[in-house]
Amino acid sequence: MTPTVVMKFGGTSVADAERLKRAAQRIVAKRDAGNRVVAVLSARGKTTDALIAEAFEISPQPDPREMDMLLSTGERQSCALCAMAINDLGHRAISLTGSQAGIVTDTSHTKARILDVRAERIRVALDEDAIVLVAGFQGVSTAKDVTTLGRGGSDTTAVALAAAIGADVCEIYTDVAGVFSADPRVVPDARKLAVVSFEEMLEMSASGAGVLQLRSVEYARTHGVRIHCRSSFSDAPGTVVGDGAQPGAAARPAITAVTHSTDEARVTLEHVPDAPGMAGRIATLLAEANVNIDMIIQNEPVVPGAGADMSFTVPRSDLRDALGPLSAFAREHAIQIHTDESVGKISVIGEGMKTQAGVAAQVFSTLGAERINIQMIATSPIKISCVIALDSVPDAVRSLHAAFLS
Repeated sequence: MTPTVVMKFGGTSVADAERLKRAAQRIVAKRDAGNRVVAVLSARGKTTDALIAEAFEISPQPDPREMDMLLSTGERQSCALCAMAINDLGHRAISLTGSQAGIVTDTSHTKARILDVRAERIRVALDEDAIVLVAGFQGVSTAKDVTTLGRGGSDTTAVALAAAIGADVCEIYTDVAGVFSADPRVVPDARKLAVVSFEEMLEMSASGAGVLQLRSVEYARTHGVRIHCRSSFSDAPGTVVGDGAQPGAAARPAITAVTHSTDEARVTLEHVPDAPGMAGRIATLLAEANVNIDMIIQNEPVVPGAGADMSFTVPRSDLRDALGPLSAFAREHAIQIHTDESVGKISVIGEGMKTQAGVAAQVFSTLGAERINIQMIATSPIKISCVIALDSVPDAVRSLHAAFLS
């Protein structure tokens, strides 16, 4: 049976005519090697940022539905241009929008989730020996509106298509060589990882690693899609993300990677009534606003009957959306709201933590030695995350990488 490959190219990989033609050549080479090929393309370069800026020139608060209509045009442009380049190389290519490709989402504009992929049109085109190009980052909702999947959504498009058509691998091409033990821009001696488990990659994506969108990793784990993250500018192998035994698993270090996020904001609610259900009401308000909470700390009141304090973090870009529903709730219950946008998050991640003691002690001691104060802490079986001052993030990443991975 002819193998099927899904190839995804990020915005930097198609940023100008030369790079787009190089991506087309790479797609054709994969087809010439005997594969059936579906390629997912992001918008070119800074196109999405430019479209967002244009929207805010027109409206201080653009309508989410119309934002999706606007932002979805960038990926369509990339696919049409790449199809032209492939046709000039002697192969037949067809470009499809997300809706034409059968990507069905929920109705959450700008942050939609994929509900189903009805890929029959793609299968027919592949059977007719065509190369299929699909606009990433977008779909059509159950209400028949154009939707977008949020930043990095083209990764999720690619993984969802790979699952739907039973592809052998989903190759994610970016401007980096793979997944690294830390951001190479912060830690120059960070090393490329040959293999990363789904669980580790999920924690890394949720903690600031920008190589793969979190939802794409969730989708890949659920549907068993093998991901290969690699460079658009090199033929060298990248990083394979998937389940299964990893080389040298018995001798694995406690920590696989150190990640960080600078898109964080902390919200503190003071004098929250100490009554059952209050935390649930607050979380529900944020969920209805489509805001994800990350870390949460709640202090029980010292004096019985007094109010409690609750602090949590949200993406800085979602802070305005969070404060809208919270403000009315706070007025109703005499709660004071404080926000802090000068925070960041650092995380150490590794499946080796499950069997090695002392990791938390070493993390906290390392940060203490650098005189970096920890404001919040969250843990999972394979992750320790700390909220710290934003300007301390680079030093924290470098010191933790040196402590665990150098």
